[in-house]
Amino acid sequence: MSFDITVTLRRADMQLDYAFTAGPGLTALYGASGAGKTSLLDAIAGLLRPAAGRIAVAGDVLFDAAARIDVRPEHRRCGYVFQDLRLFPHRTVRQNLAFGNQRDGGALDWEGTLDLLGIAALLDRMPATLSGGEAQRVAIGRALLSGPRFLLMDEPLASVDAARRGEILGLIERIRDTLHLPILYVSHDRAEVERLADTIVPIPATPLDG
Repeated sequence: MSFDITVTLRRADMQLDYAFTAGPGLTALYGASGAGKTSLLDAIAGLLRPAAGRIAVAGDVLFDAAARIDVRPEHRRCGYVFQDLRLFPHRTVRQNLAFGNQRDGGALDWEGTLDLLGIAALLDRMPATLSGGEAQRVAIGRALLSGPRFLLMDEPLASVDAARRGEILGLIERIRDTLHLPILYVSHDRAEVERLADTIVPIPATPLDG
């Protein structure tokens, strides 16, 4: 089982309950903007502590309120591709990638990552000079070089223009099919998740942003 999630989150005086399991491949959390999908990813990454419940990924328990298990974020082996990318603006692409390249045992080495993503020619560029699609490739590369056991991808096409969407979708398909990492992917685009996902988890709309 790739993802086995049963958690309660409390944000802005609201209680949000999530429960789903998913097998291998890419699992999509599908719902409108403001449905709390990002909050759930943050909880799985260890950036937000659930009020109750249990989080297990690929058989490893990362959080269990009843058993008092709460693995620290840096020990969860999670590659997180944020919606706003969060590249360091004062560092080159090479330096941004090197920041992620701090752990052994990943699915890809440095050269393999550059080859898969097609970003070798970008290494000496600054983030401000990159297109949306180029910046997204770098953000994905940094996540892959962290040696993750699973990937979280929050609206990865949000900063990509229409002309590059197909290119990034194809890249995500290659990552899904070649690396065989559990992937939890957030989107509000039905066609996108139907193309990519092995499992689709609908997330009902709430007044909560994120």
